[in-house]
Order: sequence, then structure tokens, then C-alpha cells
Amino acid sequence: MNFKLKKSALGVAIALPVILVGCAVTSEMIKSQGTAKGRHGDITVETTFQNGQITAIDIVKQKENKVLSAAVYKDVKQAIIDNNSVNVDGISGATATSDGFKQAVAKSAELAGVTLLATAAINGKKVDAQPSEYTYDVVVIGAGGAGFSAGIEAVEAGVSAVIIEKQPIIGGNSLISGGEMNVAGSWVQKGMGITDSKESFIEDTLKGGDYKGDPEMVRVMVDNAVEAAEWLRDDIKVDFYKDQIFQFGGHSVKRAVIPKGHTGAEVLSKFAVKAEEIGLPVHMNTTAKNLIQDETGRVVGVKAMKNGKVITYHAKKAVVMAAGGFGANIEMRKKFNPEYDERYGTTNHSGATGDGILMSEAVNAKTANLGEIQAYPICNPETGAIALIADARFFGAILVNQEGKRFVEELDRRDVISNAILNQTGKYTYVIWNQKIDDLAKTIDMHPGEFNDLHSRGLMFEVDSIEEAAAKFNIPLAALQSTISDVNKYAATGKDLAFNNRAGLVDMSEGKYWILKATPSVHHTMGGVATTTKAEVLDNSGTIIKGLYAAGEVTGLTHGSNRLGGNAYTDIIVFGRIAGQQAAAQ
Repeated sequence: MNFKLKKSALGVAIALPVILVGCAVTSEMIKSQGTAKGRHGDITVETTFQNGQITAIDIVKQKENKVLSAAVYKDVKQAIIDNNSVNVDGISGATATSDGFKQAVAKSAELAGVTLLATAAINGKKVDAQPSEYTYDVVVIGAGGAGFSAGIEAVEAGVSAVIIEKQPIIGGNSLISGGEMNVAGSWVQKGMGITDSKESFIEDTLKGGDYKGDPEMVRVMVDNAVEAAEWLRDDIKVDFYKDQIFQFGGHSVKRAVIPKGHTGAEVLSKFAVKAEEIGLPVHMNTTAKNLIQDETGRVVGVKAMKNGKVITYHAKKAVVMAAGGFGANIEMRKKFNPEYDERYGTTNHSGATGDGILMSEAVNAKTANLGEIQAYPICNPETGAIALIADARFFGAILVNQEGKRFVEELDRRDVISNAILNQTGKYTYVIWNQKIDDLAKTIDMHPGEFNDLHSRGLMFEVDSIEEAAAKFNIPLAALQSTISDVNKYAATGKDLAFNNRAGLVDMSEGKYWILKATPSVHHTMGGVATTTKAEVLDNSGTIIKGLYAAGEVTGLTHGSNRLGGNAYTDIIVFGRIAGQQAAAQ
């Protein structure tokens, strides 16, 4: 993906062709710093030049997502050095970080007055041959939360395992989500004095999916949630907040534990460290194409592609399918539910294309609930990305329409809220909250890059008064003031007479305020491969397919018609662990 950038983030005109115009090539070693805008703020690099060649690039300052940026600061950096040019491909899924990094390097060259003469990518260096075959006890497809859980459990059970991932970045949807995980009876609930029960969690989940979810799958998920969360905390070393907990829509109590930073980056970065510690290899840019079966029908491996070459992975014990859902595959969405066509963006990463479901179907795997697709209600209207900064909704932020009126309970199910938004003028909503709410939610401090991006698009503003908030989006002031007045009354009495907000509203009489424009976007596909409670994949006759396990969004029995917020992480960790344990035991 070669391209030119017309202006640096600092406003200085630069070009990124094969040659960057500057002074003559010199043998002197030169170090120069350059700064440009990334996804979450400035990226500053120090580049070392000698004989007109880039010999090193060091990161001086950056605030990017540590998992997404890891591939940029490794692969893109190496490509720039190898090519002696910033005209190299970025990382899919980390475009803003890639562009910012390349611009910063270009700026450092410009300021140093160095002419970069592009060289061939390989430049005569010996390239290690890519093996065409590998053999492991367990082969895991997908490097998200389910895949890492399975792979780590397999290795810790004493067998060899590998994870293959088609993307250049680990994590999938697990990385770009908020990472919150529902647990009934967690250490956080106990510390905060919150009473909960497994039966309540089970009922909330089944009801939230219109009782279309498999009760036994739900029970296994709930029964193992505490152990799974403690495993993340104690074995994987995930840092969870001890004094903060979410109550997602559809849940009767606050039960979602929250990882540091309010994103999945905390979890996936710790998974990556753990994998390296225990010797679990992760083969990136490796696309699984089909499952291999022996003469008895047992799954014994995977055919994959990397750099145009076929690679065979032999699995002596089992294959674990953890390749995710199909939220980013518009054609597949339309096939199973025509409502979710091109009109909808998606919160999903670009690799969520249903490959695992299709590969499993090719070996006669049974599928279920493929038409059940969920939209997340609060997303960027331009990009489709989930607005994590608006998680203030779980602490009292309200939703209003263009007329300045509330129209739905802010903590209702995602599908209910999404449908309500789509029935409003313009098919969008505004999320409004004040300093008092943010003191609880802390989302402004947690997501500065997201605020900057939304603000630059004219989609989010920080203001000092309700009058200013109304003016930003031409909302009728009298109507909005009346809505806020009602909210303050309901907050004082503890009873929301309009929509019965289950967590209670918060007084919004004092600023400052934040207002965000949002619309629904495809978020989760509830359907997928049918499995047993031991994560064994079933065929169309209901018989277990030997050697094949599945976990995560690639499966289709747990959530029914609608997944409640915070249940995805519980699902992927619980059943990912089970899949890894069962595969290792074969």
C-alpha cells in the first residue's frame, strides 16, 4: 500500500516518494528527531542516519495502543530500514499508528537534511526459508482471547501447541473491545459489597438472548466465570480495577470486572507475554484455508497460506477453531440476515470474516443461529468504530434524540437500544454526561485519543453548559433543558419515572459536559459452529467431530438472539480454556 502524504502533522510540507529531497549523502552519523500525529497523540522518533542510510529508529514518545503499535514499531520500522524509505506498507488494523510513525521518520529525515535513496527490500540479504510443514500436538486457529486461552492451557497441560493468525496483529475483536468480563461472585463485587448469584447471571443471559441460548452452555459459562477471571488475574497477570465495575444493559446487577485502561489491550498484551514465557509460538500473517481429515474423518491438521506459500500444520491431538465471527463480512451478513447490509458499519476488526465457520462447515460441522446479528448502539457514525469513551453510559450518561428528548432506557439490551436509535430522526443519538458522571466513569482520561479523533470529526465536544451542548448540534434548547431537569429530579428521588434506568440516574445540574453523536454498528454475530459444553464440534447429525474443538465468536449456541455486554469475554475465556484443556487431553 504505497502512497504519498502531503503534509506532516506539524503542518510542514513533506513528500514521501522514493527520494526525500535534502542535502547530499554524508558518511557522518546523524541523529534526528521527528514528530507526527498517531491514533492517540504525538509519536516522536529518533532516527540514526549514516551514508544516507537509516541504521536505527528509536521511539522517543508515543501513546498508542501497546498491542496494535507493537507490529508497527517492529515490522514497519524494519521495513523502513530495509528499504531505506518510508514508502512501505503499514499494518492493517493500525493504519493511523502506521501513518504517524512513517510521517515521524520522514520528518526526522527532512529536519536532518538527509537524502534517502530507496534500496531493494531484501538488498542481498539471506532470507530464511519458510518451512512448509510443522507438527504440534495442538494447532489453534486465531490469536484472540479464545485462541490464546486455548493455546496457553494446552502448553500448561504439558503438550506442544501453536497459534496461527491471518492478521499481522494479535487480538482480533478481543483487542479492540473494552475487555470487561461478567463474573458473578468476583473479588471486585465482594470488595464493593455487591450481592450477586450465578442463578441471576444465568437468568439475565438467557432472558437477554430471548431464551434462544443453550441453557447448558450458559450454565457452564457462568459456573466457570470466577475461576476464569482469577486465572486471568493470577496466571496471566491481567491488572483489573479493584474499585470499579460495570453494569451492562440487560444485567440485573453490576458484575463486569474491568481491565486496566478499559480496553482489551491489557489482556492481550499479557497473553502475549505469557505465550513467550511458556514457549507458545504465534505464527502471524498465516491464513488457515482448510481443515485436514484422516480416513476416519478425524481432524488432524490445517492447510494454511503465508506469503503465497502453502504450509501444512499437523495436529497430533487436535485443532482448536477460534477464528471469530463474521461481523466484517458484509456478504455473509446479508446471506443470513439481509437487514445488516452495506448501510451498517462494523466495530469489528477487518479479519472478522467468518473463515472459521466456513472451514468447519466444509468438514460437515453443524451451525446454529447464523441469522442472529447484533448492532452495538453507540458507535462512530463515520468509521463504525465502537465509542468506548461513551461507556459513561454505564455510570449515568443519558441518550437523547435530535429533539432533545430521552427515548429509551440507557441500560437496556443492545438490540433494544440500537433499534430505538434507528427509529429516531436521522437514525442517531447523542450521549450526554457531566463531570460528576465522569468522576465515576473516568472515560475521558481513559480514552484521550478517541476524544481527539471524535472531536476532530465534529462528533464530540467538551462544553461548559447545556446551552453550549445544544448549540453544537442544533438541539432545541428548551427541550434539552427540560430533559436535564427531569433527569435531575429522578436522580434526587432515585426513581426514573420515564424509562426506569436500572442503575439510577445522576444529577446533571452542574458542568462541565460532554456530548457525543453516535449511531449503531454491527458488533457481534451470535451464530456459528455448534459445540458441546466440552467445546467439541458437532456435525450435522449431532455426532462429535473427533479432533476438532471450537471456542469464542466462531461458535453459535451460547448467546441466543442477543449477546449481553460483558458476556463475550466470559465466553471466550471460559470456553477457550476448556477447548485447550480438552484438546491437550486427547
